[in-house]
Amino acid sequence: MKNLIKLFLSIAIVFTGLASFADGFWNPNIDVREVRASHILVSSRKEALQLKRDIKNGSITFEDAAMKYSQCPSGRNGGDLGFFNRKQMVQSFADTAFDLKIGEISDPVGTKFGWHIIKTTDKR
Repeated sequence: MKNLIKLFLSIAIVFTGLASFADGFWNPNIDVREVRASHILVSSRKEALQLKRDIKNGSITFEDAAMKYSQCPSGRNGGDLGFFNRKQMVQSFADTAFDLKIGEISDPVGTKFGWHIIKTTDKR
């Protein structure tokens, strides 16, 4: 009986360790508490898609597009929102910002405020 308990505990420890490893392996943002992101807020998905295309093909920089087209006051700062945690933003916005790699630009994200194009600029 004593050996059976030791075996069970050993197996539990191994699986617990593997689960922790897998979480860290599959979710590279597990230790990220805050991200710094910029965004462009517009009223339609169509407009957001066009802006992303223009940014992608080099017609305009993300920051210039934010200054020119964003309906958010952050637009005058190139869309910079500073650092924030997951709870400070609408969930779909935060999830996207945390999932992006640094420098990556999102597809349009819809929220109750409008349509966002998000660029993650730092993580900590």
